[in-house]
Amino acid sequence: MGSILVKNGTVVSPLDSRELDVYIEGTTIVAVGAALELSADRVIDASGCYVLPGGVDVHTHLEMPFMGEVSADDFTSGTAAAMAGGTTTIIDYVVPAKQQSLLEALALWKEKAKGAVADYGFHMAVTWYSDQVAREMTTCVHDEGISSFKAFLAYKGAIMVNDDELFAMLIHARELGALIMAHCENGEIVALLQERLFNQGKTEPKYHALSRPSYAEGESAFRLAAMAKAVGVPAYFVHMSCAESTKVLVDGRSGGTPLYGETCPQYLLLDDSVYEQPNFRGAAYVMSPPIRPKGHADALWGAIRAGQIEVIGTDHCPFNLKGQKELGRDDFRKIPNGAAGLEDRLKLMYTYGVQTGRISIEQMVATCATRPAQIFGMYPQKGIIAPGSDADLVVWQPEGEGVISAATHHHRVDTSIFEGFKTIGGPAFVIAAGRLQYEEGTLMVEPGAGNFIPRRPTP
Repeated sequence: MGSILVKNGTVVSPLDSRELDVYIEGTTIVAVGAALELSADRVIDASGCYVLPGGVDVHTHLEMPFMGEVSADDFTSGTAAAMAGGTTTIIDYVVPAKQQSLLEALALWKEKAKGAVADYGFHMAVTWYSDQVAREMTTCVHDEGISSFKAFLAYKGAIMVNDDELFAMLIHARELGALIMAHCENGEIVALLQERLFNQGKTEPKYHALSRPSYAEGESAFRLAAMAKAVGVPAYFVHMSCAESTKVLVDGRSGGTPLYGETCPQYLLLDDSVYEQPNFRGAAYVMSPPIRPKGHADALWGAIRAGQIEVIGTDHCPFNLKGQKELGRDDFRKIPNGAAGLEDRLKLMYTYGVQTGRISIEQMVATCATRPAQIFGMYPQKGIIAPGSDADLVVWQPEGEGVISAATHHHRVDTSIFEGFKTIGGPAFVIAAGRLQYEEGTLMVEPGAGNFIPRRPTP
């Protein structure tokens, strides 16, 4: 592996943007400075471009069994799509079945991840709790480099945990220095509304959204925040979608509880009118939590600008409309939940965030790279362009128009929830671990080149 010199670009951090050169040797950034006079095997002229740290997406579900199906992207196709969009590191969720050993599930995910083209880490979902689970959580933190654990507060009868189990997780996380994350929806409310709507003959995709109201998310978020405050530990809200959970986050932080919030482009850019599309097309947008009515996105954007929501993830979990989502054609409860977003995240945030003035380019870097890496124990290895950091960076062309489409994306799924969205700018070059992986429209990745990144507990 040789050396690369990226010259004349504007290097962006969460704090500022400066005209600097970046010199890479092997897998590491060796020097960052003005007008570096160094020879290299490859020189990239980044004049007129931003140079961003490689994106870090901390919320993906690759090759995940769910609702009787398996998500359409495996670790090879999913991380390749990520690379094409400028994301060079992901953290995927290991999701054990009820009563399954956490370590047994982890062994399965390790095998799946052998085909990754980009670096990756794991979160561990806790779908049940016992003394065995507590011991295995300890093993995950001390021996496996996994320092974050997810609780599902929805999906009653499947992977949902109850309040006793959640409370025990929080207490054990305090002992381990680990972070508890949660899918915040009140599973009891959702189950009741799903049954009621279906029994009334309401089976179309739009009733998925109506069965999961925003107040169910807000209640669940408040419950997690209250428990975290009582125990004295941080908590992390995944894929926030509504004003109610945003208020819980902001109020909790102002009261001194260390809460972290994540949202996704679909909740910032879509509204629930997508479920009205004819010919079952609305099923493409079935995810949990669902796309919300107009107005909720304003609260999310405001919290991002204020630094309250610190992470933009994707919840990338695609299912094909044909052969997978269509299994719920006569019952919205049977539509596999999830959609693709890994390749699109940075383009959408740049086009509809930075270019519209909703956020700055520095805030885009903070939410899509630096803060995710910091919160989840990967910084400064990831998330920043600095000497000693991994050589993961994106030369970002700020101009040029594109259109998102399932016909051209690298996701292995037959639909895009952002079909027809126009974009401005995008990656011209993507470098990961010192390897040039994407060059002006050409993807050059190698299955298995990605490495597992062990993570340390964070205070």
